[in-house]
Amino acid sequence: MRNSDVLGIAFAQIKGNPLRSFFTLLGIIVSVAFLVAVVAIIQGMNAYVKENIADAMIGTNAFQVRRSPIQVGLIDDEEMLRIRRRPRISEADARTVRTALPDAVAISIQTGWPTPQTDVFWRGRSIGDILVFGSSPEYQIVQDYRVMKGRAMSAVDISQRMPVAVLGPELAEKLFETADPIGKEIRVAGERFTVIGVNEPKGRVLGQSFDAYVLIPIPRFEMRYGRRLTTTISVKVSDTADVAAMMSRAEEAMRVAHGLRPGEENDFSIETADALVAFWKKLTAVLFAVIPAVVAIGIVVGGIVIMNIMLMAVNERTREIGIRKAVGARARDIEAQFLAETIALSAMGGVIGVLAGWAFAFVISAVSPLPARITWWSVALALGLGAGVGVIFGVYPARRAARLDPITAMRAE
Repeated sequence: MRNSDVLGIAFAQIKGNPLRSFFTLLGIIVSVAFLVAVVAIIQGMNAYVKENIADAMIGTNAFQVRRSPIQVGLIDDEEMLRIRRRPRISEADARTVRTALPDAVAISIQTGWPTPQTDVFWRGRSIGDILVFGSSPEYQIVQDYRVMKGRAMSAVDISQRMPVAVLGPELAEKLFETADPIGKEIRVAGERFTVIGVNEPKGRVLGQSFDAYVLIPIPRFEMRYGRRLTTTISVKVSDTADVAAMMSRAEEAMRVAHGLRPGEENDFSIETADALVAFWKKLTAVLFAVIPAVVAIGIVVGGIVIMNIMLMAVNERTREIGIRKAVGARARDIEAQFLAETIALSAMGGVIGVLAGWAFAFVISAVSPLPARITWWSVALALGLGAGVGVIFGVYPARRAARLDPITAMRAE
């Protein structure tokens, strides 16, 4: 038999039993759709973290000198104890980095993220859970904040410990509505601050706003919240290609300032936006570990269903098999026919599953802040799984059909 004839008969059998074919493929469709949809959402999240969250928090042409690494949440207890013994990042460290990197665009020192969060008051009106940052004036440059109204913090505000604040645009809009915030007094954690500026908006990421914050001079922050919160030095360079070299110089200067000997590990961390992306990928790796188990269960169940249905088809078509053998069909022709039907059936399930997974990922992306990106390898894997199930679970029914005795088969009703 020609291959075209084999495939034609296979699709004719599937078309002749559409309802049975659909329920036969249900396990494969669900498994493949789950694989494609979950991988699409995870890959979309990975790209989104890189392009939006990581860049918004650190920037592609910047790095940070920190007491603890960004991936502190995935560190074991022993390593955590060593990190807690590290000295806090200080203004002296910031001066060390500034001296080592005179060609940097900006070097800032800031503290406060991810705490504290507090209520901000103005004339009896309050907005809750607002992030408060203590920072130096350069922080505006490092974070690419642009002033929309008023002015940014100055070196005088820092040296004089002035009670001034720069607001994120979302906070300013909610707190003051139509009133001009410049020159108004607000209360933050029980202390009065004069609003000197409002920054331009940076938008929202996954429903989380980057525009609801208060920037105050870091000396005022430390007077109110103490010096034990995480302090970070942020360095912005002119070209992304210079980041690695600048990091190396900063690391060397910090090691000398901290009196570390050759071979002794750093008592600080130097991180780029890639560290935040790596941290996120480690978190999503847990999902990737679960996916194969879930998909494997569905595929095996779907394969067993296909095998049982094909065995039923062999019994139903015993007389047909006998007639074909009687008119000259060889055993391998019969085997190829049933194997082709099984592969076509499972491959169709893979295609439907890919389309269903893509549609599900698209709907999730449309109705929620979760992004989705379909990757070629997940589609190829899904289609390969579909066809592979047909090969693995179709061999036994096909061989059983091929081994039927033609005389005995022709007697079957």
